[in-house]
Amino acid sequence: MDNLTRQIANFASHVSYETLPDEVVTAATQYLIDSLACAIAARDCEPAGMGLRLARGAVPERYPGRILLHGERSTAESAAFVNTAMIRNLDFNDQYPGGHPSDCLGAFLAIAEAAGTDGRRLLSSIVVAYELFVRISDATGLRYKGWDQGFAIGVCTAAGVGHLLRLPPEKIGEAVAITTVANVPLRNTRAGELSLWKGVATSFATRNGLFAALLAAEGMVGPDRPFEGKHGLWHLITGPFELEPLPTEKGPFRSPDVQLKYWPVEYNAQLPVWAALELRSKVDWRELVDIDIGTYTFAFTEIGSEPEKWDPRTRETADHSLPYIFARTLVDGTMTIAAFEEAAYREPALRPLMAKIRVRRDDEVEAIYPKVVSMKVKATTTNGNTISIFPRDPLGHTNNPMKHEDITSKFRQCAESVLGKTRTAVALESWWNIKDASATGLADALALLDLK
Repeated sequence: MDNLTRQIANFASHVSYETLPDEVVTAATQYLIDSLACAIAARDCEPAGMGLRLARGAVPERYPGRILLHGERSTAESAAFVNTAMIRNLDFNDQYPGGHPSDCLGAFLAIAEAAGTDGRRLLSSIVVAYELFVRISDATGLRYKGWDQGFAIGVCTAAGVGHLLRLPPEKIGEAVAITTVANVPLRNTRAGELSLWKGVATSFATRNGLFAALLAAEGMVGPDRPFEGKHGLWHLITGPFELEPLPTEKGPFRSPDVQLKYWPVEYNAQLPVWAALELRSKVDWRELVDIDIGTYTFAFTEIGSEPEKWDPRTRETADHSLPYIFARTLVDGTMTIAAFEEAAYREPALRPLMAKIRVRRDDEVEAIYPKVVSMKVKATTTNGNTISIFPRDPLGHTNNPMKHEDITSKFRQCAESVLGKTRTAVALESWWNIKDASATGLADALALLDLK
């Protein structure tokens, strides 16, 4: 086992709920409730339906997995795929530069009952995944090298499931090693015209990370130097790197640095929604002839540079289109899930307004990212007047965090039409207090979300 694998495995094995500061427990609970809200809103999404059809009729004797919201069981890895597909589908779940650590939660929720997990163990598993995700994302910079976020998600899932199952560090190390060598996905998933796969790529990674942990639990041995050895990650892709010291090594807890989303769009588009609303309050969009937007490099490359973003033909492309999201908000005065129905994002009448939008990199905006998320908008009207705005830090950013009431409101908005008001209120009460839940209490909280 190489040093990096051992470092990850030791952390996942040795961290405990009792060592978590109150603010970390609060953050983990918020991420959990936020993720459940996202899953509920996407319960009937197409990718989850595909996974559900393949999962039915396959309930194993060992480690049966719970499929959220559907009242069904399957293999743990199949349940993890479906669960994460729902959490991810609307791109409404949390983010840290590098991806979405909440994607791991589909696996934890799938296997929690089979593992006899109580609420505190579930929360500490979430912290394991989040602490590792932040550090791996920071240290590797894989997305800038053309590799996708599924690598970190797979490793963090394997480590978090190992913690959930109370595996010793040796077995967690094997799970991490298996996932590391077998799960290095390409970022082509998020380029050009985006497909359904964009929303389930990390579901696949979560599935693989969970299965690696189960294999390790049964005695599977992985490669001994997946990071540092010949043809390992360092050798082929990243070069040597070190993780920021983990909390068990007297390092800081980084979980609270993860950001939530107020609007149902990918994270780089959160601020453009707020900016469009501000611009809308100052001018009638029909009077605009030009909209110049300056942003940071990652937002430019992700949602504002490719021609497909000015003519989105899939839901996934529309969600990653700055011109579409900005124009849609200008016209509608809000941003809702309905904006990503086919009739909305293919609306011909919106294309002329989108064509007036130009997106470019801005040096000042780039210089303060990611500590400050900002953008510049300069709009020109038919009479030659200009309106300039420089918004910063959307609601949900660490400098402008969503509070308890914001997350509760988001959950209600996502859940009440699915579960009903009474059941939603009961579910919220249960999940806000999940740290006090026994294994039976956690199972009951999961059952509150079931629909058949």
